[in-house]
Amino acid sequence: MSNEAEEKYENYYVPEQSPWPIVGAIGLFLLAFGGANFIQNTTGKYAPAATEGFSFQVLFSDLGGIIFALGLTIIVYMLWSWWRDAIRESKQGLYSAQMDRSFKQGMLWFILSEVMFFAAFFGALLYVRQLIIPWLGGEGNNVMTHALLWPNFIPEWPLTTTPDGTTTTAMGAMGLPAINTAILLTSSWTLTIAHHALKDNNRQALINYTSITAFLGIIFLCLQVYEYYHAYNDLGLTLGSGIYGSTFFMLTGFHGFHVTIGTIFLIVLSIRCAKGDFTEKQHFAYEAGAWYWHFVDVVWLFLFIFVYLI
Repeated sequence: MSNEAEEKYENYYVPEQSPWPIVGAIGLFLLAFGGANFIQNTTGKYAPAATEGFSFQVLFSDLGGIIFALGLTIIVYMLWSWWRDAIRESKQGLYSAQMDRSFKQGMLWFILSEVMFFAAFFGALLYVRQLIIPWLGGEGNNVMTHALLWPNFIPEWPLTTTPDGTTTTAMGAMGLPAINTAILLTSSWTLTIAHHALKDNNRQALINYTSITAFLGIIFLCLQVYEYYHAYNDLGLTLGSGIYGSTFFMLTGFHGFHVTIGTIFLIVLSIRCAKGDFTEKQHFAYEAGAWYWHFVDVVWLFLFIFVYLI
């Protein structure tokens, strides 16, 4: 085989059999089963009545939270182990260019699925604001609905007074939300600097700016926890505050969950950078973390505009 042919030749790596898919499936089942039972049996409407003797319903009511925690533990263990194996295989030089393309395509499809996830929630928010609220206010052919059901209802957003009389206070855009926006925008800038440092083989700048980005993610999460505390205790803004409260916490809460995942991702990347992992040519894991973090930042910009500003 000539040298030119050898350069074009590419090994096709087939991973060895792995137990982690079935372990993950078991964890997901326990997570869903335990979560569903915990939620159903801890609400007053569906809570099982006290009965004498043995009851499977009472048993599952008591074990729902435990089963959920067990499923979550299995999922975390599966992810840790599977990613550990992938890192080890990569450092052993087993992956080819074809595997790198597969990883990139998989990450892009994952981010696309996350885009659809948030698009559904933003769609629900816009549907409520642009259609449902005006309908309840009597717009179009819904005059009688407004007159007969809620004649005193004022169609406005944020909906601080619901048709049943529940009142709350809207969360303003200035203050903590504006500060968190500045933090996330800054974190995108520091991560971009770190990414360029990796490509330039500037190891110290890579470690410093990746660590700074992870620290900014932690600050964001701490401020969001305080924002929730402020909403519940000072504004009366809760999950039970009608459609405004539920959409507010649904969108910001799921985004906070994604920031948590991204921050953990960045902390792991910081540790790996400090250990000497990644080179200027082989660093897909770092790129995947950067893609995910920039996606989280873009989602927050939409959140800040549609949830806080307008």
